[in-house]
Amino acid sequence: MLATYAPLVGLFVLAAGFALFSVTAAPFIGPRRYNSAKLEAYECGIEPVDQPLSGGRFPIKYYLTAMLFIVFDIEIVFLYPWAVANDQLGVFGLVEMVVFIATVFIAYAYVWRRGGLEWD
Repeated sequence: MLATYAPLVGLFVLAAGFALFSVTAAPFIGPRRYNSAKLEAYECGIEPVDQPLSGGRFPIKYYLTAMLFIVFDIEIVFLYPWAVANDQLGVFGLVEMVVFIATVFIAYAYVWRRGGLEWD
């Protein structure tokens, strides 16, 4: 019974071994060309500014963008199993997925009209 899982366990062991080897070997094999620019914090090309000790305030746009990403990412999580089992679900599955995609599209159009996809 457990023999059927041997290839999967072997794949995980191989992946873990490769990850550990890569992380361990990188400091010894990689180039060491440090300069002042590489040692500074990187903030998307913007000069870093000092933040107060209590932390800086983030605009609400960051959180809205993250929530939108999660909503549309979860759509893909539901689409993938449907695509795999499409033949078995028949017309019922097709109608349900059309309703689901229409609902997500309505949410997308609402966010678009409200300006949620514009980055100021």
